[in-house]
Amino acid sequence: MDMDAVLLARIQFAFTIAVHIIFPSFTIGLAAFIATLLVRWRMTGQDKFHRLARFWTKIFAVSFAMGVVSGIVLSYQFGTNWSRFSEVAGNVMGPLLGYEVLTAFFLEATFLGIMLFGWQKVSPNLHVTAAVLVAVGTSMSAFWILSANSWMQTPTGYEMKDGIAYPVDWAAIVFNPSFPYRFAHMFTAAYLTTSLVVLSVGARYVMQNRFLEEAKTMVRMGLGMVAVLAPLQLLIGDAHGLNTAEYQPVKVAAMEGHWDGSKPGDLVLFAWPDDKAEMNHFEIAIPNMASFIITHDINGLFKGLKDFKPEERPPVAPVFFAFRIMVGIGMAMIAIGFIGAFLWWRRSLFESGWYLRPLTYAWPLGFIAILAGWWVTETGRQPYVVYGVLKTVDAVSAVAFGAVLTSLILFVLIYSSVFSMGILYINKLIDKGPEGKAIEPSDALPSRPLSAAQGAARDALGTAE
Repeated sequence: MDMDAVLLARIQFAFTIAVHIIFPSFTIGLAAFIATLLVRWRMTGQDKFHRLARFWTKIFAVSFAMGVVSGIVLSYQFGTNWSRFSEVAGNVMGPLLGYEVLTAFFLEATFLGIMLFGWQKVSPNLHVTAAVLVAVGTSMSAFWILSANSWMQTPTGYEMKDGIAYPVDWAAIVFNPSFPYRFAHMFTAAYLTTSLVVLSVGARYVMQNRFLEEAKTMVRMGLGMVAVLAPLQLLIGDAHGLNTAEYQPVKVAAMEGHWDGSKPGDLVLFAWPDDKAEMNHFEIAIPNMASFIITHDINGLFKGLKDFKPEERPPVAPVFFAFRIMVGIGMAMIAIGFIGAFLWWRRSLFESGWYLRPLTYAWPLGFIAILAGWWVTETGRQPYVVYGVLKTVDAVSAVAFGAVLTSLILFVLIYSSVFSMGILYINKLIDKGPEGKAIEPSDALPSRPLSAAQGAARDALGTAE
């Protein structure tokens, strides 16, 4: 395969996985939100929680379906475009992805039908249990997928024989050095993404003066999660960055736009990295601050891009700018949470149109941050697909340029039409809003015809009353 075909294969996988990741990152948090609403309904008996659960379950169903459909394509690409990767790393990656199916997907498939269609067909307790187990299933799915991805970033627990990776320690493979940080970072990002969507929809209804009881509940629950998780994500991201500096120092150098490792690193706020000139143009930076963040020493040293051969470096500009987009959105989320919590404390949250109105447009922020973070992670790993083990150029199949180009064009056309319609349908569901009366526990099971004796007893009791 020539280099142009390699680039097209990378673009194709990047495009399909970028579309796919939008939906699981939303449904992971949304499943937990729905389960929380149903638990609160059972504990308090308040109808608003039940109405909200039914409302968000419809959106969850559409998002989950689009996530499944877009995810299937990815597995096929391992065989069509990346067969050499499957050959070299398949002994490790195959079981990890299989465990995701055997645990998470089977659990979701078993209880998803009850969650979606069991509103009047099963007991409330069983329905709530199904929703909780679906939320557990989505979390388990994230566990295995992130374990597999983390192994590609920091491979351990394997040995190479004739160019093929063979597992020797599954505990080391699953819990590889970057996995705890990557899982915590992505899991928190998914919850933040969902919380921001819930907060945005609630703010939208408040500004429209519609569904006010449910809207205020959404605003409170979404804002509470953002206020707690956004600062927490900052701490998790810092720990994840330190781990990356230890195991993938060239990625951190690209993230920071740091070229000369013999000098303390400046915190570059803006610049235009130049790979050929090995320098930053138009740089605006805070002296030594990057060294303080990464080494916790104002004069500490960490490796720069010049410490690595040019062919061992990732493309700097995409990693550099994507990292700043992710961090910038993270800081915006912290501000949203802090200001909202202050207004809530002052009891003026729902009267502050200047705060709520911009929030109605804030729902994409979490998705953009996740895509930017994914770009940093995957592009920063280049030129390797399995870091230090298998280079991307050596992982592709012998597929002709025209075949890859044709399939890429088809993917773009089909994805753009199918998934845009799905997103438009979700927006219609949001426009419609929560509706309907909550199901009373006694109504949750289908009634059976009364026997003659039971009917007579009922009539007698009615007469006695």
